[in-house]
Amino acid sequence: MQEGRLFKIVYHLLEKGRTSAPELAEKLEVSVRTVYRDIDALSEAGIPVYAETGRNGGICLMDDFVLDKAVLSEAEKQEILAALQGLGAAEGQGADTLNKLAALFDTGGESWLEVDFSRWGSRKSDNEKFEALKSAVIHHECANITYAGSDGTIRKRKVWPLKLSYKSKAWYLKAYCTEKKDFRLFKLSRILDWEILNEGFVPCRFPEEAESSREDYPDIVLRFPGEMSYRVYDEFDPADVELLETGELLVRCKMPVDEWLAGFLLSFGGNVEVAEPASLGEMLAVWAKTVYEKYNKSRVS
Repeated sequence: MQEGRLFKIVYHLLEKGRTSAPELAEKLEVSVRTVYRDIDALSEAGIPVYAETGRNGGICLMDDFVLDKAVLSEAEKQEILAALQGLGAAEGQGADTLNKLAALFDTGGESWLEVDFSRWGSRKSDNEKFEALKSAVIHHECANITYAGSDGTIRKRKVWPLKLSYKSKAWYLKAYCTEKKDFRLFKLSRILDWEILNEGFVPCRFPEEAESSREDYPDIVLRFPGEMSYRVYDEFDPADVELLETGELLVRCKMPVDEWLAGFLLSFGGNVEVAEPASLGEMLAVWAKTVYEKYNKSRVS
């Protein structure tokens, strides 16, 4: 408790330059006597804080003091700056705060991380979407979105944005859908248009059960030739991949058997073999036949 109060005193002095014991006591909700004890503790810790008497007196810090070794270790300062760099990596957000703290800590603010929320070729749109939805989450503002669903439909939805989540190489919006009256997960890349409304909502928690669990999916077994390893390790957890003596790769995982999965596997062309379940192999065969007949017919005609 006292450590937090001491930090508040130092920060207040750095910000204001000079203050009085009664002012600090009111701000910290403690007695004036406690404030003077805290000032003594700061002085013993090596922080150059002192009191001046007289009409223009008060509690002060030396003019050239920076928040340095006395309160935070070098490693702690770097951890704080690194965290801010991570949070502010998109479109320079948080740069002012980062620069102020770097100056406060008397250390460099070199960035160790660069994050771009956009896809290749769509930087402006994707980053604007991310920033708009982030603001809606923070300020609890409703939003209208135009969403391309996995069933092929494009529909408008009114949602309560609750959280932005990154999972499996994609960003998602966790939200409450007012139309479905239920919680939904929206993939950001499928949000085609958005409008943040001047209408608030009462924040609520996105329930864990609203996210599909891998344990609910059927077992999938896939076989790939060794030359497809670059894609296999891109798309699947290495823990799910087994390197066979033949040089082939066997993937065992849990995934929903649906049209998305069929289309995903067809993107491997002839470089994937479905070992299990048989129904998935049959689905791929039907899709592949449809594609073949479509392009073979156009070639013949």
